[in-house]
Amino acid sequence: MSVPTVSQVMRDTGRISKETRKKVLEAAKRLHYVPNSRAASMRSGENREVGFIINQLSNPFNAEVVSGVVDMLEAEGYLVSILDMRDDADRQDRQLEAFIRGGRGGLLWVPAIDTPPETVELIRAHNIPTVTFLRSITPEFDHVGIRNADATASATSFLADLGHRHIAYFGGTETTQVRTERIEGYARTLHARGLCDPVIWPSAESKGAGLHAMLELMHAHPQTTAIVCNGDMVALGACLAFDQLGMKPGREISVVGFDDIEEASVAVPALTTMAVSPKLLGRKLASVLLDRIRDPDMPTTVSEVSAQLVKRMTTGTPAASDAA
Repeated sequence: MSVPTVSQVMRDTGRISKETRKKVLEAAKRLHYVPNSRAASMRSGENREVGFIINQLSNPFNAEVVSGVVDMLEAEGYLVSILDMRDDADRQDRQLEAFIRGGRGGLLWVPAIDTPPETVELIRAHNIPTVTFLRSITPEFDHVGIRNADATASATSFLADLGHRHIAYFGGTETTQVRTERIEGYARTLHARGLCDPVIWPSAESKGAGLHAMLELMHAHPQTTAIVCNGDMVALGACLAFDQLGMKPGREISVVGFDDIEEASVAVPALTTMAVSPKLLGRKLASVLLDRIRDPDMPTTVSEVSAQLVKRMTTGTPAASDAA
């Protein structure tokens, strides 16, 4: 076979007979041939590799978002590389430089806390189609986020409508844009409803950390009858703490999570949460990047997803003495 014939078969182009195409593909399989996408992108000017720099991949919410991103981008013929910068700006810069050296065709990015302006300038200088996720850093890039303050305001109002007056905010440790917005929605609702002063209790985003931090919160604020959580993982950890304290979520205490990861619906008891459907959120993120790659000159977009309250078993009315 001639080189042009083989090339057309491997690229699925040209007017090649079925018999010839079959022979070429069988030979490629015997030889374990894999097309060099880097060489192809150099010829075509199109790069089919995308980088995704995220914070704390171990968090199930992030893992489910990545799953949605990969499903959609792979269906469109893109390869996705995932790197976890763990909120380390220096580590993030090293990863970005590696992506640029590798010639990625697009970037999905959760900016680290304290990301310097030089990092934005680096991406801009190389003209990489970029979509930021959760944390917006510049109006120059497309952004996909969550209406965080509205979500926690809704969660707090839901608990207040059930009769809770002593509601705490639980989870998160850093002053990130996301956590700040969520606390703002919670505190604003407490003030508007004339409820208790805000109680904001930090915890790392894991079940183990949530368990220990919740035991400390209940020791310091035993009057608490309900909590609005920064994420589902700390909410699930809090439920484990209540089990140790002999308190059943949904009866003696109410818990509202945030995210609606898969584990939230199968936990015992099933977790009431503010749902953003992480896999669908990942598909939305991928869709925005594809639009940017296809039309580099389109106006910058901001997409914010609303969270929906999913009522399950961890919320209920407080005891009469607590509601008084």
